[in-house]
Amino acid sequence: MNVTLDPTRHAAPQVLEALRAAIISLELAPGIALDRADLAQRFGVSQTPVRDALIRLSEEGLVVVRAQYTTQVSRIDVPAAREAHFLRRSIEIEIARQLAMAHDEAVIAELHTQLARQAELAAKKDFLGFIAADKEFHRLMYVAAGLPRLWSVVVRMSGHVDRLRLLHIPTAGKTESILGAHRAILQAIESSDAEAAQQAVRDHLSGTLASVEEIQQRYPEYLIV
Repeated sequence: MNVTLDPTRHAAPQVLEALRAAIISLELAPGIALDRADLAQRFGVSQTPVRDALIRLSEEGLVVVRAQYTTQVSRIDVPAAREAHFLRRSIEIEIARQLAMAHDEAVIAELHTQLARQAELAAKKDFLGFIAADKEFHRLMYVAAGLPRLWSVVVRMSGHVDRLRLLHIPTAGKTESILGAHRAILQAIESSDAEAAQQAVRDHLSGTLASVEEIQQRYPEYLIV
């Protein structure tokens, strides 16, 4: 993990962003030990912003701080993932309804652009880029519904879900399935069919957690079920 901090910004939030991204991307794998002094040296900062970042990440459940300052990247907590997933699905079902009823052409055009970007990344098998574009598709829906702060809440709660998704997405046909689900959501919004938009979200936000057993068989050391 090589990170160059922006000297025009405060160090602490950059350290937090970088560590969180490394955990979510599995660059820092579940169970790996984190040494404050080593991390401070890598970032070129004192141990204070590293400590603060690890405290924040522990509040999100992404790291576990044990006695005598031993810190580890947490294993993927499936019950916590289910809670975060329930929250997100509940919110997005309502967002889809609102967007379908509003039928804002500018919003629809923006979602089409993002969907095309996802398709390009899927064709390249750029899974990290695809997941980032997937998140952006959903973030745009929250923004369009006037709920950007709720998106921030969902992101903070979704670390376990995000790691499960990264483990699952290389599965054959998974990116195509996600693209198809996004097309169904967008088509329903474009057709002003609120009921179809809600059902498309329900169908979409069921894939990864429905495959937990399969993921656990492949990565038993990563999961807490």
